[in-house]
Amino acid sequence: MITLKNITLRRGPRALLDGASVTINPGEKVGLVGRNGAGKSSLFALLNGTLQEDSGEFYVPAQWRLAQVAQDMPEVEDSATDFVVAGDTRLAAALAEVAAAEALLHDTTAPNSADSDAQGERLSHAYMELSDAGAYDAPARAQALILGLGFKLSELEQPVNSFSGGWRMRLQLARALMCPSDLMLLDEPTNHLDLDALVWLEAWLQKYEGTMLVISHDREFLDAVTRTTVHIEAAQLKRYGGNYSRFEDMRAEQLEQQQTAFSRQKDKIAHLQKFIDRFKAKASKAKQAQSRVKALERMEKIAPVLAEADFTFEFQEPANLPNPMLTLQDVSCGYLTPEPLVIVEHVKKSVLAGQRVGILGANGQGKSTLVKTLARTLPPIYGEVIEGKGLAIGYFAQQELDVLRPADTPLEHMIQLVREVTQSGGLSGQATREQDLRSFLGSFNFTGDQVKQTVGSMSGGEKARLVLCMLVWQRPNLLLLDEPTNHLDLATREALSVALNEFEGTLMLVSHDRALLRAVCDEFWLVSRGGITPFDGDLDDYQRYLLDVAKQAREEQKQSQKQAQKQGAQPAPVQSENKAKPQPSSKPSSKPNAKTQHNLSKTEERMAALELEKIRLETALAKASSSDSKPADVKQLRELSEMGEQLARLNQELATLEEDWLRQSAALET
Repeated sequence: MITLKNITLRRGPRALLDGASVTINPGEKVGLVGRNGAGKSSLFALLNGTLQEDSGEFYVPAQWRLAQVAQDMPEVEDSATDFVVAGDTRLAAALAEVAAAEALLHDTTAPNSADSDAQGERLSHAYMELSDAGAYDAPARAQALILGLGFKLSELEQPVNSFSGGWRMRLQLARALMCPSDLMLLDEPTNHLDLDALVWLEAWLQKYEGTMLVISHDREFLDAVTRTTVHIEAAQLKRYGGNYSRFEDMRAEQLEQQQTAFSRQKDKIAHLQKFIDRFKAKASKAKQAQSRVKALERMEKIAPVLAEADFTFEFQEPANLPNPMLTLQDVSCGYLTPEPLVIVEHVKKSVLAGQRVGILGANGQGKSTLVKTLARTLPPIYGEVIEGKGLAIGYFAQQELDVLRPADTPLEHMIQLVREVTQSGGLSGQATREQDLRSFLGSFNFTGDQVKQTVGSMSGGEKARLVLCMLVWQRPNLLLLDEPTNHLDLATREALSVALNEFEGTLMLVSHDRALLRAVCDEFWLVSRGGITPFDGDLDDYQRYLLDVAKQAREEQKQSQKQAQKQGAQPAPVQSENKAKPQPSSKPSSKPNAKTQHNLSKTEERMAALELEKIRLETALAKASSSDSKPADVKQLRELSEMGEQLARLNQELATLEEDWLRQSAALET
């Protein structure tokens, strides 16, 4: 188990933990919660060994293997599959041991001696460990993780540095899940995930058998994957048996009890103090008064319930509400990259005043593309978007935090925003004087010198708060929000939920935060397979829909494998739900291409032969590693090494043939 006893952990002069103690049992799934800056990430750093405790006793079993998501942005040419496979530390160690054993065997400078038996045994055991580590199915395991987190089949072999930052962080998450572990530390794993990937991740973590600690600001995610909560408050660690919702209920009860006890004690203190003040000057009562003074001194003071500085804000009443807000006349959304790339097409919808729409859909289907088109960031490829008179759009983009100017301060951002709005003639009574802007920033918790702090030195949550501040100042009547909660803590998410519920304009929201979607949306649109349809149901129905899609994909995979076994060939991967299925041709081909069919048959024959050879080599290697069958001389050792190299070449050829088989099969289908 993990034990922390009287731990003190400092960052500079500030004590993040001060004499804190907690115990975490093996196999527990724990949510670590607390305000921003309370020390959650620092506690993770203590657990992973990058920080040292200042005092106290700290213990994690030495034999426990650790998995965590690296926070650096990888810049490598490795394919997505290879990058994730490299996260399997057991496999990496086995590969290193095989390389070391083979290097020793092929070292011509080393004398042939009685050590040859030991070398042969080492090499055979290395190959067995390689097999036990899952070397032969490692790419398939890695690709299952990658696809589960929202990537497409066509992206499995793309280099890591060809993906944007958010997608690279998904690969870091997949790499952490690939690592065999007894302890997993996850710091905001849901950032950059959309709802379908989030549902998949929840299902995966629910099956994880090790000990897990999670930092997250997504309450429904915490409820789904944790059964214990550790709260950091006032530099102490307090353990609660239950998920996040249960923790909130129990803490509310405790705070209520504490407040009641504080009120009673306050009344008692006032009564004692009144007696002291009244009789301290009277000789006859002096002794009694003095005893009450001592009673006051001995009394252990109950702290008042100081409500955390909860952040609240509100949207101003819109100046007007055109109806409809927007009319989409046969609009196709996408990108004008040399040739038009259509993502969502033939959209015929109106956005009405007061609508509150949640936009659902798997990754890559076009949710953000649709919102960008509505926000004027992308022009429609075909069709027309007609805007109502007086439309004022407030747009929160996923990458909004990236376009803030790191060298500028919040005040400079607001001054620049005033200039831009003034130039467009769009001021509608907003505060424009510097002092007014300072006051407005203060309502978003940017007070004092914080208004002159550079954005580059701020946390992600502070940057998100600044973006919200700028958004509210513009006084929109149509809000287009694309994943606005990625960097917001639980308190700020709650404040956003309240503000959106009181907003009198129209709202369109893309979010993986199900608590926010449930709280503020009245209807849902589903973006899927290149179109938009109403989704008749709630988020629970949508989650069941996603699980059904995943189940259907698994069934299709099984059927594909059975069919392939009958044909003596490797199964073709099933397309993920994220990728639109090709529509059947309106005219069936009169006969298949004979040459392609011949090549396909030849490929299948070669693959079958290689599979038989692979089985033979693996059997021989396994037999050689047994204690009853040790290599007798250097010649046999080298033969064993050559068998390993031959197996590696064979696997490479099989992989190439599988690609050819897929390409030829696709050619026949079309």
